[in-house]
Amino acid sequence: MSTSANPSVWRASETDEHQKKAPYRIGIALLLGAALYGGPYTGSNIVLLPAKTAELAPDSKAAIIAVMSTSAMVVAALSNILFGALSDLTRSRWGRRAPWVICGSIGTAIMLNVVAHAPTVPFLIVSWCVYQVFLNVIIAPFLGIIADRVAPKYRGTITSMFAFGSTVGSYAGQVLAAQFITTIPRGFFMLSVLTFCCGFVVAFLTREPSSLPMPKAKFDKRMVLDHFSLPMHNCRDYYLALFGKFMITSAKYAIAGYQLYILTDYMKQDDAGASHYVTIISLCMMFTAMIITVVTGIVTDRIHSRKIPVALASFCIAVGSFIPFFSAEPWTMVAYGLFAGTGLGAFNAVDQALNIEVLPNPETAAKDLGVLNLSNTGGQVLGPVLAATFISAVGYHALFPVAGVCALVGMTLVMMIKSVK
Repeated sequence: MSTSANPSVWRASETDEHQKKAPYRIGIALLLGAALYGGPYTGSNIVLLPAKTAELAPDSKAAIIAVMSTSAMVVAALSNILFGALSDLTRSRWGRRAPWVICGSIGTAIMLNVVAHAPTVPFLIVSWCVYQVFLNVIIAPFLGIIADRVAPKYRGTITSMFAFGSTVGSYAGQVLAAQFITTIPRGFFMLSVLTFCCGFVVAFLTREPSSLPMPKAKFDKRMVLDHFSLPMHNCRDYYLALFGKFMITSAKYAIAGYQLYILTDYMKQDDAGASHYVTIISLCMMFTAMIITVVTGIVTDRIHSRKIPVALASFCIAVGSFIPFFSAEPWTMVAYGLFAGTGLGAFNAVDQALNIEVLPNPETAAKDLGVLNLSNTGGQVLGPVLAATFISAVGYHALFPVAGVCALVGMTLVMMIKSVK
């Protein structure tokens, strides 16, 4: 990226030597941006989309959610790589990342309203997949900002700001969406307004310098392989981080993806009761995650360790996941929210810092971080698919130990990373 002292000189990433102060303005942009795209996504995916699916096909809603999640994963996987690579290669007076984030925010806002008014299940699935395309137009370039603009010594602190925004947005989005379970289109519209604002807020705060002085990549076989394929060299720890995150995310979404149905079908709550408990669970997860995120981000920079916080986080998620297995009372989901919120807060605070430190090539940061972000998308698919499989074969109570085991497997994979302390 360019330096403020000499805009014509570009570096792939910031260094401790050149960045003397923590880039808090970038941190605020990451915090607000993550909340503005993450909140609407989570509120839609966990609350309004299942409610919309149940409205269209109440007898096959669990299977449809699994199909929709799988379809969305394929689309998101391709979109992450494509738009991450395109943003790495973008040369414009507005920078590499901002133009994509703005366009993605506009398209995503439009598609949320299309999803809200889907008249049939096939239309719902297709429109949700198109929504995923635009969502990843935001995410892949957005994550590249961290690698571009934050030096290693500040990554724990700044990525914890990103995680804080993601946490607040995620659970606030669920709380907001829960208020519109009986008026679904209105809920989607409210979320779309927040998404629309994301790109403009991020562009204003990051003030990304022009990327026109940045050397242009020569179009040849090596460039295509570097920018449009999976990493193939010096990437053992990169893939351990990817699959570790994949399993931890699967643990989260095995339960979160079916939270509404757990409350209505397993714990026998009516719509009012389900809405009430979704709000309580979301608030529990939000406040515990907020507090832990802030503390963990500072601590991980001080102790110079990324793996220890991830191990403790995964263990908390595993413990919380097992609790509802022992009782079908709603309080067990509240207890899950407290434990899982603590674990997810710690994990999210360290996650992006860990990801950046295992990148095989900083010049393809957005594309490689986009691939790592597929672990989020993949986890959002594997979690619900595992849940649907075990719900159909055994019953709702079976998905809780499955989620716990996924978290422990993810912890083991992350602890096998050698290049990060």
